[in-house]
Amino acid sequence: MKLYMLDTNAVSHLLRGEPGISNKIQSVPINSLSISSITEAELLFGLARRPQAKRLHRAVREFLKRVDTLPWDSGSADYYGATCAELESQGKTLTPLDLLIAAHALATSAILVTNDRAFHQVPDLRLEDWTL
Repeated sequence: MKLYMLDTNAVSHLLRGEPGISNKIQSVPINSLSISSITEAELLFGLARRPQAKRLHRAVREFLKRVDTLPWDSGSADYYGATCAELESQGKTLTPLDLLIAAHALATSAILVTNDRAFHQVPDLRLEDWTL
């Protein structure tokens, strides 16, 4: 079974109810979906910035109950170091959190679901855009 890791922007599209990603998520087994603990941190940061957004808080909490959050571990750290060095040698950059998420997807052999084109710079990273 394929493992899909949803990037933060993919989760945001889902929470906004955008039909492309909602339909695709309904078409795959729930146990094939995951997020990185980095994405969870980004989602929780967003909630902390908007304490009055009660509906958003409920939606994020419900989402986090249903989707596996994968821990960032030493294997991810190995991929991070190698990927960061490779991108740097090519004069390419990603934001620090995006690079952590990319390394995590590589370490877990997951397909990263995102519409962020910056991830296309990462060698060997399997990507799918479910917003189309």
